[in-house]
Amino acid sequence: MQYNLIIVDDHKMFLDGVLSILNTENDYNVVLTSTEGKQVVKYLEINSKDKIDLIITDISMPELDGVALSKIVKEKRKDVKILVVSMHTNADVIDSLIKSDVEGYVPKNAKKEELLHAIKTILEGDKYFSKEIKDIYFENKLSKKKEEEIKLTQREIDVITLIAQEYTTQEIADKLFLSKHTIESYRKNIIGKLGVRNLAGLTKYALKMKYVEE
Repeated sequence: MQYNLIIVDDHKMFLDGVLSILNTENDYNVVLTSTEGKQVVKYLEINSKDKIDLIITDISMPELDGVALSKIVKEKRKDVKILVVSMHTNADVIDSLIKSDVEGYVPKNAKKEELLHAIKTILEGDKYFSKEIKDIYFENKLSKKKEEEIKLTQREIDVITLIAQEYTTQEIADKLFLSKHTIESYRKNIIGKLGVRNLAGLTKYALKMKYVEE
């Protein structure tokens, strides 16, 4: 059985490299190579009745990136499988792609053998995510779960916001109509809750939670 594949990557050298690897395999027929996602969407629309088994895509591409392309493909052609091959190992990007239901993700520095194994695994109906990608994904999930478990009261949020805005303890006390001692107590409790070491850690958390603008 021969599978029809599309490769999309804005780096021509990488595109040619993947193409040369696939050309050594008798089971794979590359019907399209492209340097932009928009062309792939157009191709799928024009050739809507043609069988496309797998799209191998990068993430960073002009106009339409790999994340947006994956969403469009999954909305229009659920039967088409997607393997992401990218240098990006950003946890939120990985999370977004998994939510878009892509079938696999391997980093660009993966060996030829792993790439071929990923393609074969996906075409046989399973998913394939390299160990590096899985580790980042699960670490991010664990980190988010820990964040959700941290519950700050509104008063604690007020205090941490003012700390991040560089107000002194006395100024925070005056603003919130509390004693300086109470603010110091709040600060100590918040540091304990968040597991940070100092005011810089509190500020970093406040920025992350968007209590203050960067």
